[in-house]
Amino acid sequence: MKIVLQRVAHAKVTVSEQQTGAIENGFLLLLGVSETDTEAIADKMADKICKLRIFPDENGKTNLSLKEVGGEILVVSQFTLYADCKKGNRPSFTKAGNPQLANHLYEYIVKRLKSYGNRVEHGSFGADMKVELLNDGPFTLVLDSEEICETTNRVNLGKCP
Repeated sequence: MKIVLQRVAHAKVTVSEQQTGAIENGFLLLLGVSETDTEAIADKMADKICKLRIFPDENGKTNLSLKEVGGEILVVSQFTLYADCKKGNRPSFTKAGNPQLANHLYEYIVKRLKSYGNRVEHGSFGADMKVELLNDGPFTLVLDSEEICETTNRVNLGKCP
């Protein structure tokens, strides 16, 4: 699972000129699912997202979590995060999860993020979406489950539980 996380002042997503989700202060998540992703991996990623301390405290240090600032989350599916651009000029998407698995994990992670008490909005899986945002900072992180699971659970050879 790959997630591009942007700390935003506001963000919204529209499908066919209809707004499907909008947030104020919080995170915009672009979520890509691979063929090897599982609910356990989604659990670990949701936990990491909700515990990240990347909002400024009273001293301007990135020390506060989403919950501590009353932030919101907008999740947008983004299979192109698994693009392979090594050969030629047209990306290959063979590493992206099949649509059924990807949609399941997309919906699963939205529910999981809500279970932390967050207000969570989302786009429409598989649709042609338009995303607007005001990046705050800018502060953008790339979260890769292969790296996160490897460093947090070495005894399982890089696999999340």
